[in-house]
Amino acid sequence: MNSNNLWTRIKRKPGLYRYGPSGQYFARVRRGGKLYRRKLGTLDLEYAKRRLDDFRRDLERVDHSKGATSFAAVLDQYAATLTGAPSTLRDKKRTILTIKTIFGGCANQPLRNLAPSKFEAALADRYGRFSASAYNSALALVKSALDLAVRDKIILENPVGHLKYRRRETPVRLTPTYEEFKAIIAEVRAQPLGGFDAQASGDFLEVMGLLGLGQAELSALKRSDVDLAASRIFVKRHKTGQGFFIPIYPQARDLIEKLCRGKRHDERLFQLSDGRKALANACQRLGFSPFSQRSLRRMFITRAIEKGVDVKVIAQWQGHRDGGKLILDTYSHVNPIHSLRMASLLTAEEPQNVVAMSTALA
Repeated sequence: MNSNNLWTRIKRKPGLYRYGPSGQYFARVRRGGKLYRRKLGTLDLEYAKRRLDDFRRDLERVDHSKGATSFAAVLDQYAATLTGAPSTLRDKKRTILTIKTIFGGCANQPLRNLAPSKFEAALADRYGRFSASAYNSALALVKSALDLAVRDKIILENPVGHLKYRRRETPVRLTPTYEEFKAIIAEVRAQPLGGFDAQASGDFLEVMGLLGLGQAELSALKRSDVDLAASRIFVKRHKTGQGFFIPIYPQARDLIEKLCRGKRHDERLFQLSDGRKALANACQRLGFSPFSQRSLRRMFITRAIEKGVDVKVIAQWQGHRDGGKLILDTYSHVNPIHSLRMASLLTAEEPQNVVAMSTALA
């Protein structure tokens, strides 16, 4: 072995070096005109040799003819693969432009020449003062773009793969009581016709609270989606495109029948697609918190839990596929109520609403 300061080159294993102070082994391999380095994570010589061989095989999987591919080009290639809702695409493409800007001239340098610290510093400088959600969205986009570069054999490994997502603070979710909800609907309907139709806005917001659906799902409903005979409504989730059925709950039956009356098969159920302005004005006049349309959906879910509806069933009504995990995590404040209600069913006497399995299977 030939010593050179703190480093020792292993003679019979080209590319293998030992760092004297720690005893750790490192790989230094040149491919396509670039020197690649990797810490092998061991003090054992024989194991280090095997790790070096693995490293060489990894490098063989990189297409060195793509060595000049810039980070900006990778971002453009990634942008071409994006799919999803128009608003989601718009936000991601805006983030891509921002990332190109914060990298400046470095964005046009070969991607393989950019050290991991460059990405870390750029993300921290631009998004460090923003919310965890904004930082995480940018990091997720950069990770996805660089994962694509790895798959395309432009680089060996993702330079931001080690970065962690920031923990998001628990948001404050405003949720009206059912009494506040009824007061809001009455206030909306009581307004004279102006910039919006008071009755149409009242219908839209009331159905939102009584069915527990979001603005995008409601605005897309057509008369053909409502099956009054079977007492169910076909809904398609806006974000996922997944279709599912919900019951026409007794609390919403009269209003749904009114909305269906006289409409053609392919006619939309609602005259408008957004009740945000009417809701905001009503809350302001009543002195309520500034509830959003999502608040009405949360009210529906909270009220269903408090009434003892099974969480798994509520999840199905929301188009979720996780068996209720998201709802239990999000609505933890009503878990004790639900738990106590379920516990009250375990009495020594047989409840009247229980059918013996032997009878049910007979």
